[in-house]
Amino acid sequence: MDEYNRFVDWDKMDVTAQSQDAKELTCTEFQELKQLARQGYWAKNHSLRAKVYHKLIHNIPCRTVTPDANVYRDIVVKIVGKRSSSSLPLPEFVDNSLVPTYCLNTEGIGAVRKIILCIANQFPDISFCPALPSVIALLLHYSKDEAECFEQVCRILACNDPSKRLIDQTFLAFESSCMTFGDLVNKYCQAAHKLMVAVSEDVLEVYSDWQRWLFGELPMVYIARVFDVFLVEGYKVLYRVALALLKFFHKVRAGQPMESESVQQDIRAFVRDIAKSVSPERLLEKAFAIRLFSRKEIQLLQMANEKALQQKGITVKQKSCLCVFLQNVHLAVHAENFKSEIVSVKEMRDIWSWIPERFALCQPLLLFTTLEHGCSLSRFYSHSEGHEPTILLIKTTAKEVCGAYLSTDWGERRRGGNKLSFFGTGECFVFRLQPEVERYEWVIIKHPELATAGSEPENHTPPASSTLSSGTVLPDPSDRLSPFLSARHFNLPSKTASMFMAGSSECIIIGGGDGQALYLDADLNHGRTSHCNTFNNQALCSESFQISVLEVWGFRD
Repeated sequence: MDEYNRFVDWDKMDVTAQSQDAKELTCTEFQELKQLARQGYWAKNHSLRAKVYHKLIHNIPCRTVTPDANVYRDIVVKIVGKRSSSSLPLPEFVDNSLVPTYCLNTEGIGAVRKIILCIANQFPDISFCPALPSVIALLLHYSKDEAECFEQVCRILACNDPSKRLIDQTFLAFESSCMTFGDLVNKYCQAAHKLMVAVSEDVLEVYSDWQRWLFGELPMVYIARVFDVFLVEGYKVLYRVALALLKFFHKVRAGQPMESESVQQDIRAFVRDIAKSVSPERLLEKAFAIRLFSRKEIQLLQMANEKALQQKGITVKQKSCLCVFLQNVHLAVHAENFKSEIVSVKEMRDIWSWIPERFALCQPLLLFTTLEHGCSLSRFYSHSEGHEPTILLIKTTAKEVCGAYLSTDWGERRRGGNKLSFFGTGECFVFRLQPEVERYEWVIIKHPELATAGSEPENHTPPASSTLSSGTVLPDPSDRLSPFLSARHFNLPSKTASMFMAGSSECIIIGGGDGQALYLDADLNHGRTSHCNTFNNQALCSESFQISVLEVWGFRD
């Protein structure tokens, strides 16, 4: 253990990490490594963890020229000089981040700043990397000297595998990850998200703290366990653990008054003191129990959020334009400019809190209403086409209010000719506002039999777009990047094609969550639902209903 003892204050370190023996790690297969990392195989032996970290990081594919330990020894004296380590200024790209000390001794605490400055010298392309101080501080516990720690961090930063995302190094990547985390919270932590909307003025500001929870507030024994798995499985692990932290925060603090004036501060305090309520094993167990999107789907969502930021000109941290962009949900629906015959401003704000982050800051725009445009499916299509996404609102004669968030332009239905065409993405969902508020998660349409009785079975096949050849390139008139396995963007095979919306000249079908599906006939006067596995045994609305008013809303920048 002596060779990895230099920067550790053992009075602060978990005593179990000093004494327990473990066999050397010899496996190289990903699945076995993944299992061992999740089980904490090398967590109980300090020296073994150091060797495993070295092995895993050494295997990261990097740029041809990546700074190594010898580079550090050559430049550290020139960069640091005779200045005291504690007085060394941090580069702007760490954004005044916390510099955790974890279980470092005095020499280790000073070494963190020295390594940060040397990395800034060697990586001039890094513009925003608030997680860096935490990563350096953590790796110093498992390094023989400063130069070895420097080399390991450089390899993580210089990873050139496009499928292996590790640490955000630009503001665009960081901010889009915060938006992506918000989208994931919206889907996987709905109770916590509802609380955040209720108690915070700016939900995205709360979610922008998600990396700080991990790389700053989380105690050493916890972040080390997270890092064990992160080095094997990658960035997705960070989302999982942050979601688990939010779930535990909501569970522990639900119904209790806030301890500070800000829920942001409350979450930070909860994460700092997490040992009082949740063990590291329980945290990871919760994280991996979440049936998260695939890595591919998360990458697509990240791309969509990055594109939204780029379209708004937000690529670097500029406080003036960032403040305009990061408005809260409540400001996105202006009371003085909003008028609906179906929902109130408050109800529309509730809907806005459910939609993807990249659209939640747009203004609602009324496209179609049966009160003005009549009950015609053809006029419904003509007013809705060219807009993506849209929100459908329905008020029944029984005063029920329900609707759907529809991710894809209704013009996509034309790809099937006269057949009932299926399209859409996994971001679609249906909801109910009256008599009670409920959002139902998306699900692929499984009830084509809801179509009119006269429709032939062959009319219920997926559209031609879902069987595209690998060389086909389709135009995207909306210039919107739709994630979640959208065939028209990613030329995916038919078995993965999306089937969340369907439309023809005779009917509309919208797939909803928990077995919900909504059917509207051609005259827009009648509709019905199918609900095989309803949420809490509550249906979207009556199984058969008459429409009083129907509205379609688009999004205006």
